[in-house]
Amino acid sequence: MFPHTEFLGLDLYLWMIFMGVLAGMAAGRLCSARAGVSAKVFNITVLSAAIGLILGYIFAVLTESFWEFLENGTFVWGTGATFYGGLIGGTMVFLAVYFLLGKLFCKDKEHIRELVKVLSLAAPCVALAHAFGRLGCLFEGCCYGQTTDAWYGIELLVDGTWQKRVPVQLFEAIFLFVLAVLMFLLIYRRKHFYNLSLYLILYGIWRFFIEFARADDRGISGMGALSPSQFLSIVLIAVGIAFALFYRFFLARRIQEAPHEGS
Repeated sequence: MFPHTEFLGLDLYLWMIFMGVLAGMAAGRLCSARAGVSAKVFNITVLSAAIGLILGYIFAVLTESFWEFLENGTFVWGTGATFYGGLIGGTMVFLAVYFLLGKLFCKDKEHIRELVKVLSLAAPCVALAHAFGRLGCLFEGCCYGQTTDAWYGIELLVDGTWQKRVPVQLFEAIFLFVLAVLMFLLIYRRKHFYNLSLYLILYGIWRFFIEFARADDRGISGMGALSPSQFLSIVLIAVGIAFALFYRFFLARRIQEAPHEGS
């Protein structure tokens, strides 16, 4: 929508990414005590998240290049970035660093006992940051929807021409803001232990269906008519359901009964 607008030398897409990261960190800091995360574990979480964010972006770019390789047979680095690649790769890095730092600095395995709390806090922070990122996509004009004459269409610069498109970026940003608020409310009411599953399931469902309104190059997944994001949405929904069941029937009791060393 404003692909060439800059402020202090940065385009609006980068400003939205920057604001999303700051908003997610600030919200996490404000809600950490309410979620029951100790100061030590929270500091470990922040450092792990920072490293996960940086390396997650590399995974996001790598994933986009991989999908294009499947489609075109040519691997080109840096042609774009995909959220799911960053989410999955960044999460793996986050967990690896989190467990490493926890092993070094949490002698009583506090980081393990508080992992579900950390994940339930991280889920709305990720959704909040992602919402700002989607606004950045709207300003940049990427990730655009189908052409439309409907009242809600927005003029976007696509392939060098201004076209009225379905603003799927705006719709997704609104959805993510609402989802983030819902999960923060659950933290406030101390009913947040299923936040991660809630995020994975609801966002997975949303992303699966909003993909039908997308018109940019989605790549191929090797799973028939499904786009890569739709395939990964199904995976995330399954993971969300599995984690909810795992927590409900196994993990909750184990965490509650976990002894402290030296007690």
